[in-house]
Amino acid sequence: MNTTGGNIKIFSGTSNRLLAENIASEIGLSVSKAHVGQFSDGEISINLLETVRGADVYIINSTSNPVNDSLMELLIMIDACKRASAGRINAVIPYYGYARQDRKARPRDPISAKLVADMLTTAGADRVLTMDLHCAQIQGFFDIPVDHLRGNTLLTDYYETKFEDEMDNIVAVSPDLGSVARTRDFAEKLNVPLAIIDKRRPKPNVSEIMNIIGDIKGKNCILVDDMIDTAGTICNAANAIKERGAKSVYACCTHGVFSGTALERIESSAIDQLIMLDTIHFPEEKMISKIKILSTAKIFADAIYRIHECLPISRLYD
Repeated sequence: MNTTGGNIKIFSGTSNRLLAENIASEIGLSVSKAHVGQFSDGEISINLLETVRGADVYIINSTSNPVNDSLMELLIMIDACKRASAGRINAVIPYYGYARQDRKARPRDPISAKLVADMLTTAGADRVLTMDLHCAQIQGFFDIPVDHLRGNTLLTDYYETKFEDEMDNIVAVSPDLGSVARTRDFAEKLNVPLAIIDKRRPKPNVSEIMNIIGDIKGKNCILVDDMIDTAGTICNAANAIKERGAKSVYACCTHGVFSGTALERIESSAIDQLIMLDTIHFPEEKMISKIKILSTAKIFADAIYRIHECLPISRLYD
């Protein structure tokens, strides 16, 4: 494995081609040519149209909906690069699917996040670059280096500018106990107080607000989460703090999954604005007025450049 030298190649699957093009543009490159499609029976078809021999290859593909097709694209592209004698193969996964299946919550449950990690390693990936894993310990599922970028920096930079003259009236709110560490980090970066929503979930994908710990009355509240899927948790939380006297309610996340009726829930909720990152492609035709998207292209481009040049990427965490 050639881990230092060699030219750099950036390939993209179909799940987030626009982000891949923006990342390549930030580095001053174009996305390398490849055919990514399907055979008539639905099997993934990959054909690299450029030589990768000895190259430092970065394959960008979020394993988002359709999750299994996106994952197989990534695995087969890794295998193609390995068999074409690439010098080093880096899997760039802005959104890591199956991350929520990271432990045995019930008897006979699989740990799918570990299985996906094993598949990526077996396929031939030498390194993984990702952002905001649902559970940071997933890094330990890999036997190869994992660089775990954080979206909080982009989000806090946005709010620091937006509320430049109102920071004394801002409260960061964790929508549930599982997001407390992330929200505390967010609050510390902005130097604002923290509130926590104590929530109990009677059954999967159904949440019930029980109590709010912290002072949110008359405050501009920012709900912080790593991902929004069905939007039940974030919308229930927004409605609860609005009912309890919050002046305004904002929400932010790294990954906008938006399953089912999530967008309708957000549109009809007490959320004034939702900020999310572009780790998952969001079609323009689905855009609603409450949503604003921030680009992760520069931070991923910086990380790729630093990995390629064997420079530390710890500065990107600050």
